[in-house]
Amino acid sequence: MHKTIAELSNDLHAKKISSVELTQQFLERIKKLDKTLNSFITVTEEIALQDAKTADAQLAKGQASPLTGIPFAQKDIFCTQGSKTSCGSKMLDNFISPYDATVIKNFKKAGTVLLGKTNMDEFAMGSSNETSFYGPVKNPWNTDMVPGGSSGGSAAAVAAYLAPGATGTDTGGSIRQPAALCGISGLKPTYGRVSRYGMIAFASSLDQGGPFAKTAEDLALMMNVMAGFDERDSTSVDHPVPDYTATLNDSIQGLRIGLPKEYFGEGLESNVAKVIEAAIKEYEKLGATIHEVSLPNTTLSIPAYYVIAPAECSSNLARYDGVRFGHRCKDPIDLEDLYKRSRSEGFGSEVTRRIMVGTYALSAGYYDAYYLKAQKIRGLIRRDFIDAFKNVDVLMGPTTPSTAFKIGEKTNDPISMYLSDIYTIAINLAGLPAMSIPAGFVNKLPVGLQLIGNMFTEARLLNIAHSFQTATDWHTHTPEGF
Repeated sequence: MHKTIAELSNDLHAKKISSVELTQQFLERIKKLDKTLNSFITVTEEIALQDAKTADAQLAKGQASPLTGIPFAQKDIFCTQGSKTSCGSKMLDNFISPYDATVIKNFKKAGTVLLGKTNMDEFAMGSSNETSFYGPVKNPWNTDMVPGGSSGGSAAAVAAYLAPGATGTDTGGSIRQPAALCGISGLKPTYGRVSRYGMIAFASSLDQGGPFAKTAEDLALMMNVMAGFDERDSTSVDHPVPDYTATLNDSIQGLRIGLPKEYFGEGLESNVAKVIEAAIKEYEKLGATIHEVSLPNTTLSIPAYYVIAPAECSSNLARYDGVRFGHRCKDPIDLEDLYKRSRSEGFGSEVTRRIMVGTYALSAGYYDAYYLKAQKIRGLIRRDFIDAFKNVDVLMGPTTPSTAFKIGEKTNDPISMYLSDIYTIAINLAGLPAMSIPAGFVNKLPVGLQLIGNMFTEARLLNIAHSFQTATDWHTHTPEGF
């Protein structure tokens, strides 16, 4: 069961196992082990077995794609026809989607199997997967610890081999941070590279879907299915899509790695820094050269993000009013009472906090002082990256300042929670691709190495990550008991 997507694909095509058999094995693991982790909101057993039967028929006819018959988990933010799509919120606990998100449609077209929908921070707002209406997800490396958020359910499921791969979304680090804390690989593509159609919006100018898996090779296989232009998404970019597996084994001799000095200063735990430094030395052995660079506006990324993201969230979540779909309060007195009680009952505290902050930032008299200024800072942050990439091919550093923290440790300290995304948020503000790969351990908890690329260089990032994983074995480690 502890095989990569690439290995499972080879087994299916060689008829060593059927998709039905493989799917049943994963469903059994979910039944047995997910009571501990709480990584799934919905397990779609009937759909999974039907998908698997269909996949086996395609495999028998020789009409299969590389991912045909492979079981996947989908973050519960992607609308899935006929299945509950809750976004981790009481507000959508009763919502059955009438259509498929483009990402879901692409996976179906590839002949994959839907295992279920994974747990997540409510409306993707959180860094620890503790804000979910369905309870916190636990980290398989230590179940007292958080798995990271908001895509913690997907990351935990892949780390514990409850699914060989899963989707996530990244608004300020929500793929890379849980990938780091759970010891797996996760990629946030360039903004507009993966369709947002049918992906429930949090902050529209920042949200981006992407894959989780054990290896960079598996991420490449998933990106071949996920990436592409979608005319139904006005933020989708019509840019050629390469075969992400074609350049995985290219040499990285002469690769210029930039180390942002702002990522190695105060706030980074010393043990985490040592792991990252060791990973950088491994790249030097592979022929890369190291250069110090500066991203001077990094410290402004969190305040800018926490104006822009809540502002966009307050606008996007205005539609949840108890009228057309979602949670509706009982026996409203009038329309105002319907709105107030439906929203206050349906949204959790973190979502409420961000709606209030965002509404304030967009209100008359404060728009210029907060939102407009934050957008100007966003331009400065983007300029920092443009300048850095004039001299280097890729930026590297820690994904998170520490390893996973205890469940409940930061729930009453939002600022401390927000600071856990200090190294990831700027990349979303700039719209760049980035990924996290396993680089080592501190006190038996995983540490993630972050790779940041220029626009539309996902194939190069995957090649750089694959080179590291060919030379090391951090990505092969398994949590005890899973």
